[in-house]
Amino acid sequence: MSSLTCFPPLHEARASPKTVVANSLRSGHDLYLLFRLVEFCMSGQTVESVLRAFDILRELNRSRVTSLKDLHAATGLPKATLVRLLKTLGEAGYVTNDRRQGGYQVTSNVKALSCGYHRDPLVIEAARPWSIEFTRKYQWPIAVATLEERNVIVRFSTIIDSPNSPFHGTINLRLDLLTRALGRAYLAFCPIAEREMLLDLLDIHERVERQDALDMLGRVRRAGFSLRDVMSEPRSSNTIAMPVMLDDKVLATVGVTYFNSAFSVEQAVAKFCEPLHELSLRIASGCEQFQADVADTCRVRSDHQIAT
Repeated sequence: MSSLTCFPPLHEARASPKTVVANSLRSGHDLYLLFRLVEFCMSGQTVESVLRAFDILRELNRSRVTSLKDLHAATGLPKATLVRLLKTLGEAGYVTNDRRQGGYQVTSNVKALSCGYHRDPLVIEAARPWSIEFTRKYQWPIAVATLEERNVIVRFSTIIDSPNSPFHGTINLRLDLLTRALGRAYLAFCPIAEREMLLDLLDIHERVERQDALDMLGRVRRAGFSLRDVMSEPRSSNTIAMPVMLDDKVLATVGVTYFNSAFSVEQAVAKFCEPLHELSLRIASGCEQFQADVADTCRVRSDHQIAT
């Protein structure tokens, strides 16, 4: 038996070890290779050919038409391997090879691959690794919120990574713009025209009430961070929040929550403000890079279409 038989085909790698054992016994595999087969299925190893196929799809997506030579140069994969994978992708309906166009290209079927994509905005993806790192270092949970109508909504949280979280879960929690730290951070730092519009949506029309709100938001801007309203529940905890800014736009707000029994406000500000500001800058930088990557991909495709 070839040594390659100790690595199962894709359909077997997805099967349970019990199924693999049964199939192997029926096929007459010897005991040593059978043990290797079970080890593979239980190891959680990746299927290299699948990763290579995605590399090819990513590269094909950069241009309208891509030659085998270009794919070889971009991926470093042997041409024979590329041909086999391209043939498989073609049989699946995602790639076509039209000689009249001089190379390979993706088909309209690739659009179906994104139909189930309902992930959060790029800013949340950019926030994820840095927020997790923050909580691992400081132990307290981070929440990232984005604006939706007249509230901010928590889109990402590291509660699961924190041993000290005051809450069991906050994902999709709606927070008030005027009383909650994450909301105040948005309202205080967004452009003036947007702030006025949001205050109108909140029915803050009475002159004294509106001026009180503007005064509070001014204090937040001068401080560079926001806290919850002292009357907001739960009063056993508090949140320090800051905006994630790109140019003059607030992409999201990010906050760290702690128990009041652990720190006074002054202690929490001294401990968290600097690293929280650094976190917000890293998130903004990551989001800017994501946007640049998307724009670059679109530019490459556009330039190629013009050239052809």
